[in-house]
Amino acid sequence: MARVLYRDAALADGRSDQLRLGVSVLVEDGVISWIRPTDGEDDPGASSGVRVLDASGATIVPGMVDAHSHVTLPGGAHWIDRIDDGPEALVDAAEHNGELLSRAGVRWARDVGSPRYADPVDSRTRALALGVRDRWRGRREMPYLVAAGTWLDRAGTLPPAVHTVTATNADELVANAEGQLDDGADFLKLYLQGPDPGVAPWSPDEVARVTSMAHARGVKVTAHAAAIEEVRAGVLGGVDSIEHGDEIDAETAAEMARRGTYLSSTLSVFPSWRSFGATTSLPRFTEPDRRKRLAERLETAQESVRLAHRAGVRIAAGTAFGGGSLRPNQLAWEVESLVTAGLEPWEALAAATWRGGELLSEPEAGVIREGGPADFFLVHGDPLSDPSALWRVWRVAWLD
Repeated sequence: MARVLYRDAALADGRSDQLRLGVSVLVEDGVISWIRPTDGEDDPGASSGVRVLDASGATIVPGMVDAHSHVTLPGGAHWIDRIDDGPEALVDAAEHNGELLSRAGVRWARDVGSPRYADPVDSRTRALALGVRDRWRGRREMPYLVAAGTWLDRAGTLPPAVHTVTATNADELVANAEGQLDDGADFLKLYLQGPDPGVAPWSPDEVARVTSMAHARGVKVTAHAAAIEEVRAGVLGGVDSIEHGDEIDAETAAEMARRGTYLSSTLSVFPSWRSFGATTSLPRFTEPDRRKRLAERLETAQESVRLAHRAGVRIAAGTAFGGGSLRPNQLAWEVESLVTAGLEPWEALAAATWRGGELLSEPEAGVIREGGPADFFLVHGDPLSDPSALWRVWRVAWLD
């Protein structure tokens, strides 16, 4: 049995703004045996076989949860083009992404859409992330993955290169949703950005047909929604969460709080795009008008998060890596972005840990407890006063 004692660390669990000092944690065979004050440690037993790590000056943090990810996609400034790289390249990208997630302290990833191909490993034609999920099970070095299957969009919205499933009417939409569940999807992802900018492609009643079917089968539904009318259609249609939510007004925020609708935030995509204005020559990032619009979009998205937070909407942190411009080891950027938008550092850490676990319906995700899995990591610094500490990963317990 592998036994590791992490001695004299601080601990930040995202439950309060108070950092616990002088904490020791004994891990036995991947399970937390006890959490004790360093000056009151229980006897770890026979010293032989116990590896003692001096964790003084480090902070223990729960393994994080990226609530909005695309593990089969590589991301970067050309992320849209990379979606059509082909199944072999995308499955390879997933392996690299999984390694980066773990090394950055991300234990859980929620994949909210992947291209539908014949998998080069198992030959099944379905969303690639479903096969990746199945192959990562039992591989401790890889994150736990829950996957939505492919995007459920309206015809004329996403280009064929995305390799999704499309519908022209609500009957086809429901049938496509059932097909994703039959393929093994853990939840469903509606794409509520339609062919007409700012106009929801499905009415709340049509969305409700999907949510009612899914809920009857015991699974959740989320919705890609940026503009306010898209968000409203998803919320009134009964989805369990809104992805992005770049335009949310006070009335819609109150309705989300009343219904218990989560917001999966992806604020960090905007500073990511802004950085491309300096590191690329791509017109979409460098032209003055584009830069101005980007700044306006960021301001609107930050205000949406502020309104949602004030209304009591539960927020889970995501990066949109792969299907957006970020990379899989950059969830700390989203935590920082949430703090910039008005959340306290401990609340932003909660969004990247146990709040994400709630959204996944995984009680162990983003949680540290005696008797639970040793899914935590250690950083240099105090993330409750300085969220940038989450970038400074020292050790990852599940990799020790």
